[in-house]
Amino acid sequence: MEDDKSLEKLNEWYFKYSDDLYRYVLMMTVDQELAKDVIQDTFIKAYKNFEGFRGAASEKNWLYRIAYNTTIDELRKRKPLRFMFDNYNYLVSNDYVPEKVTQLGEVEAQLYRSLQKLKRSYREVIILRKIEELSIRETAEVLNWTIPKVKTTLLRALEALKKQMIKEGYEHESI
Repeated sequence: MEDDKSLEKLNEWYFKYSDDLYRYVLMMTVDQELAKDVIQDTFIKAYKNFEGFRGAASEKNWLYRIAYNTTIDELRKRKPLRFMFDNYNYLVSNDYVPEKVTQLGEVEAQLYRSLQKLKRSYREVIILRKIEELSIRETAEVLNWTIPKVKTTLLRALEALKKQMIKEGYEHESI
């Protein structure tokens, strides 16, 4: 009976959060098929570990944390050298950009391209705080960071994003 309840709850969470989780993972991986796989694995892991969910974090944050860890694991497994370099910001990704970016306006497309050139920790905090609109506390829980680290990293990340966009020729007074 417990399995029925957990399956029902996860099904509810899937319909509630899967689009947001997919968008987050897609922005982190820049690979639609990998993002789909990660989301599927995220919900399988959530089901297997449902008994471990204590409610200390919201279900949304719990799922984001699982998605985050699954994404990092997949990136390490699929592209170990790129993952290592990405962590140290030595390598800039020029992988293909998802089709949706071509449907975006020029400003959004430029933002997306510039975001992909930032180091992973900067991308993570910008995506969670500014795109997914998680609170500082929620972002800290997902990334397993302290609240001050989220605030500091976000400030640095936004400055780096601004510099990257200017470097690429985009100038706008609201950057």
